[in-house]
Order: sequence, then C-alpha cells, then structure tokens
Amino acid sequence: MATTADMKNGITLDIEGQLWNVVEFQHVKPGKGPAFVRTKLKSVLTGKVIDRTFNSGVKIDIEILEKRDMQFLYKEGEDFVFMDAKTFDQMTISMATVGEMANYMLENTDAVVAVHDGNPLYIELAAAVPLRITYTEPGIQGDRSSGGTKPATVETGIEIQVPLFIKQDEIVMVDTRDGSYQGRAN
Repeated sequence: MATTADMKNGITLDIEGQLWNVVEFQHVKPGKGPAFVRTKLKSVLTGKVIDRTFNSGVKIDIEILEKRDMQFLYKEGEDFVFMDAKTFDQMTISMATVGEMANYMLENTDAVVAVHDGNPLYIELAAAVPLRITYTEPGIQGDRSSGGTKPATVETGIEIQVPLFIKQDEIVMVDTRDGSYQGRAN
C-alpha cells in the first residue's frame, strides 16, 4: 500500500474498483487545518476527467499497467487481432477497446496496448500516422472559400481536411488525436 506522499503524474490508481490515471496533483498545506493532496484524475476506460481531494497520508492503491509493444495484424468481424512484438502471442481486442484508433490503423501498424490483469484497456498509436488519400476532388486554383482546404478520404475510410494542392494517391501524415492533416509523408 502506498500513501498520498507517493503520488506522481502518470501513475494509475484503483479507486472503488475503477482505474484512474493521475493527470496532475498538488500537495497543499493550508495555514489552518491538515494538509491535503488535490488531484486531477482521468478514467482509463472512459476518458472522463474528475477532480478529487485526498487527505495527506491516506493510503492509496497504485495499480501497474503493463504497456506492450504490439502490431495490428487484421480485423476479424468486430474484433482486432494484435501480435506481441516480443513473444509473438496474439491477442484479440474488441472494437469498444480500440475505439477511435480504428480510424488510423492499417494492417501491420505498430501500437502500444495497455494491459491490466490480462485485459486490454486501451490502444496508443504514434502521434501521426501515414495514410494514403483514396479519393479527393481536384483543387481549383483561386478557390479560397473553404480556407484553402478540401475534404479527402483516406484508406481507412475516414474523411479529413487537406490543402487544395494534395492529390489522390498521395500519402499524408494524419494526427491520431484529432484527425487533422499534418503534412505530406516523406
């Protein structure tokens, strides 16, 4: 068992059976009354962010999340099959766990899978991934009504906004956090 003195950014706490990541914390020693720790916690499963205050010295449950380097192999129905890069063991992960990251994954994409007690919790991809433009209208010179961007469909099926000079079959870098165009891939 750890106490609030062991609190650090990035650790995972088990609070009432749910896993929460510590986003930020602050030890507070007011002029009157006992010291306490003010924290901002993010749910591992839902992404919900809450503020929580702990009395100083209170025991907390720190959970260890195992982060495995894995490779996305293929989609099987609604599930995704990943292979551990070190042991070559395969793991099937549900669409609910993969979530929005499915929009940025092609076969053989490298990912980090957070696992707790053998259960996958979430997927992390690189900040930007290269994707091929499968369809986009040709840009019309002088058309600036849309701020110099146009819609384009990438090979995973999502639509992103790209500059007018981008053509079909080009490979572009797409931000995995918000789906924005980051530039051409080299």
